[in-house]
Parts: sequence; structure tokens; C-alpha cells
Amino acid sequence: MAGTNRKVVVIGGGPGGYTAAFRAADLGMEVTLIDENPNPGGVCLYRGCIPSKAFLHAARVVTESAEASDIGIQFSKPEIDIEKLRSWKNSVVEKLTGGIGMLARQRKVTFIRGRAVFQNASSVRVSGMDGKTESIPFDRAVLATGSRNLGLSGAPDELWDSTAALDLPEIPETLLVVGGGYIGLELGSVYAALGSRVTVAEMLPQIMTGADRDLVSVFMRRAGSRFDAIHTQTRVNRIESAGTAFQVRFSSPEAGPGDMTFERILVSIGRKPNTENLGLENTKVRLDDQGFVQVNPDRSTGDPMIYAIGDITGGPLLAHKASHEGRVAAEAIAGEKSVFDPAVIPGVVYTHPEIAFCGLTETEARETGRNVKVAKFPWAASGRALTMGWPEGLTKLVIDPDTERVLGMGMAGPGAGDMISEGALAVGMGARASDVGIIIHPHPTLSETIMEAADVFYGTSTHVYRPRKD
Repeated sequence: MAGTNRKVVVIGGGPGGYTAAFRAADLGMEVTLIDENPNPGGVCLYRGCIPSKAFLHAARVVTESAEASDIGIQFSKPEIDIEKLRSWKNSVVEKLTGGIGMLARQRKVTFIRGRAVFQNASSVRVSGMDGKTESIPFDRAVLATGSRNLGLSGAPDELWDSTAALDLPEIPETLLVVGGGYIGLELGSVYAALGSRVTVAEMLPQIMTGADRDLVSVFMRRAGSRFDAIHTQTRVNRIESAGTAFQVRFSSPEAGPGDMTFERILVSIGRKPNTENLGLENTKVRLDDQGFVQVNPDRSTGDPMIYAIGDITGGPLLAHKASHEGRVAAEAIAGEKSVFDPAVIPGVVYTHPEIAFCGLTETEARETGRNVKVAKFPWAASGRALTMGWPEGLTKLVIDPDTERVLGMGMAGPGAGDMISEGALAVGMGARASDVGIIIHPHPTLSETIMEAADVFYGTSTHVYRPRKD
């Protein structure tokens, strides 16, 4: 295969970077992977996806033990061993990152712990964590340096970002989460379950921007009570240190300005690409106005010797999107006809309940004037959901009424993040609602709500009487 003997340098060892490195090695290329961490894994494994899900699991255990009183099972208030919880999270991270390191060695990928800067379009200078510096030539390079937290301008340095919060330094009595996106709500849920009184301040009209309002409402009905307050259309105008706490000035269209005091503040207002100080000025790589690398469908950049993947290319800043891009870049470098053109990229908010969606959302359809039919199956009609105490849950399909193709799916409830893949498969394969409905799903399960939602479209759902009106 053309290009399989090339020397490839991958800069950044997150899910996108190590996937690109491993795929390139599998295709016979000589690969060097460079990252500042002890093993590949990136923000996702070290300071993002994995540690947050470890804490979310702990939070779910606490929450479900409290909810068990509704079915006649009473637990005493849990005792939180913060040191043991932190150590358990760290052990999960160490196992996974160590496993990725072993996979790199098995594939004969050279891993260098250090920071790389482009000298030109054919070599990088690597400053190792051991203090040594070396120049590494390459035939092709893959840039996968990820993103970092955005901060609040003019705010005190002591505020937490997601990285600091995931170190679990303490369980504050009161916590303000600035930003009602996925990360803020997930971490807010963790600290609320562990005992903090959590307030969320979101500048936009709705939390979980991108998710349909009916899915968000399921979260609010069940999880909203675990937070002290969730404020939308609310700006944080000023934060000042006040001894061992922080005084915050808010403003909103309804309430106007107001002050509150919090022991700790977590800022989760978005992320920015890590594209500075990489020596890109020594190459033909071009950035857009927001600092993202401009890429072609095969993930090549303005410099034909350099490819870029993951968060630095914009779009959804998701690990699974980066991983797919990594495969595309490696295959394109090897001479294969590979492009990044996904039919669907699922998104999941790992709160309790989970919110998951893929493909076209109902909100997007309305905003773009797309004619769709939305078929909803309420979990109140699901035997399995009722046995789990989850009648609030919801499964919905967004369907083209003319072709009957499934254009999108949304779910709110336990396990939604796992079940959304069935919707992604349906959208990706161009399945019709009848294709989804005709597949026998096991009973009683939550997954059969997907089948029943398809049946709702035709007016044939067994457990919801809603005749179709043509």
C-alpha cells in the first residue's frame, strides 16, 4: 500500500492522537507519538472523560440509595471517604493509561514524553520531560493537541476549572457552577451527591445547549431538586474574594442584579483549542478566527505534510469524534481514500438521568424549517422503566414523514448513553422507522422504548394508544 513506509509523528496523545498513531502503525508506518503525560491518554483519560465518569458512578450510587426510600428501602446517610474515593478514581486512570502505554509498545510505536514544536514542515523539536532536546524528522505529522478550559476574565485565580474539580480537593458546603453545559452539570451533579449545595448559573435561555427542551425537562423534573438552584439567562458580572469564600454579583432579565456568597466556584464556560506555541508559523497550517486549524475532509491542513484532528479542528469537542478523525488521517496518510464525513455523531450528558441524542434534533428541524414528524414514547408506559422507578423517562424519534427515514433520536433516562448507539446506527444506515419497529427487542427492557417510538409513528404502538393521522 502506498505510503506505508512513511515516518509519522503524532503530536498529542489523547484518544484522537493515540488512535491515529495506532492505526498508522497497523498500516505499517514508523510512528512516533509525543505527549507530556507519562502514558498516552490525554485530557480524556487523565483529566476529563474517565475521572468524571468514575465520580459520576459514585454520585449515582449515593443518589440511588436515597431514591430507594420511595420503594420501601431505607439507607442511612452515606459516609464519604474522600481520600479513598480520590484514590479509586486515580487507580482507574492509571489502569487505563497504563494499558494504552502497553498497546503502544505492542505496536512498536515510539512514545516520547515531551513537548513538540514544528521547526518546519518536515521536523519537530521535542523538549523532553527529562530536560533533553532532540530534533525528529517526519514525512507526515498529525497534530492532535486538544483543547483547554476557558477562564473568566478578571476573576480570582483560586476558582476551579474542571481539572481542579476532578482532583476532588474537598467537598465545599456551597458551590457555584458557572455554565450549564455538559461538563458543568456533570460535575455539579457529583458535588451535589457528595453533599455540596450547588447553584448553576447559565447565561443562555436553556441548560444543555443542543439538547431538545423535552429531554432537558426530564433532567429538571428528577435532578433539578438535587441542586440548590439552576438559573438560566443569568450573567456572572463580578467575583470577589471574601476571606475564605467568594462574593458573586449576578444579573438576569427577571431578577436584576443580586449578590450571593459561595465557598467554591467552578467555571465551566467552554474550551479553546491548543494551537499556540506549536511553531505553526514555520508551516503552512492555517487557523480560523477562533484559533481552530482549518482542515480538508481527509484532515489534511494547508500544509500537505501536516494533518490535524480532534478538538483543534472545531465541531463537537468529543473524544469519539477525535478518534474517528484519527483513523481517517492515518488512512489518508497511507494513501487510502478516507475522509471524515460522519452521518451522525452522538452526544451524551452523563448526569442522572442521562441525556443522549444523535442526528437531527427536533430543535434543529424547527429552526431550519425542516418538515419532520416526532414520535415520542413516554417511559411511563414502559414496564421496565416503572420497575426502576423512572416514569419520567422519554424516547423520541425524529422522522422524515415522506421517506419515513429516521433522521435523529433522543433519550432521557438511565442508560440513555448506551442505548443511543441504536439510534446512531439507524440514522447512519438510512433506516426507516419500520426497520426499527420490526426488529424484536427483548422484554422488559428500556431498549424496547426505541421500537415502541417507531411504532408510535405508525400509530401501532402496543402500549401507547395514538392512532396515526395521515
